[in-house]
Amino acid sequence: MTIAIILLVIVVVLLVALVALYNNLVKLRNMVDNAWAQVDVQLQRRLDLIPNLVETVKAYAKHESQTLEEVTHARAAVSNATTPESRMGANSRLNSALKSLFAVAESYPELKANQNFQQLQAELSETEDKISYMRQSFNDTVMKYNTAIQTFPAVLLAGAMGFKERPSFAADAPAHSVPKVTF
Repeated sequence: MTIAIILLVIVVVLLVALVALYNNLVKLRNMVDNAWAQVDVQLQRRLDLIPNLVETVKAYAKHESQTLEEVTHARAAVSNATTPESRMGANSRLNSALKSLFAVAESYPELKANQNFQQLQAELSETEDKISYMRQSFNDTVMKYNTAIQTFPAVLLAGAMGFKERPSFAADAPAHSVPKVTF
């Protein structure tokens, strides 16, 4: 009789531990999803600013249509991306296109002096700062989640319970190269 009670207590303790482990993993997975949603909000804010920026540049740089088309296509690719991974890739393309757009703007002093362009550029810069912050927050949350499913005892059960490793938001490929500076 006492052995049965001891076994029952052990089973109950193991079940409670399993439920606690599962609930913690669910909480962490939801935190990852929420962190991605925050990144996505800022990416959407940037996407909303881009048409106004493109229209402002169009007014001054009519013969720069290729750059403007690249920005428009890159923006559409981000909008149409359905997964965080595909959205991250499309975002890299958009970053490159925006750099080209601002390089074009440097060639037009009257555009650079335009109040609307300056305001849009400032808003875009502020949004880029927010995106950077939210990416860091997302990566921190992904790290906590991935660590939780890779450590003992969760590593024994996480895969069977449907918890899979999540990718972090990686830097764009150009960020890995050292810029060339000449004087």
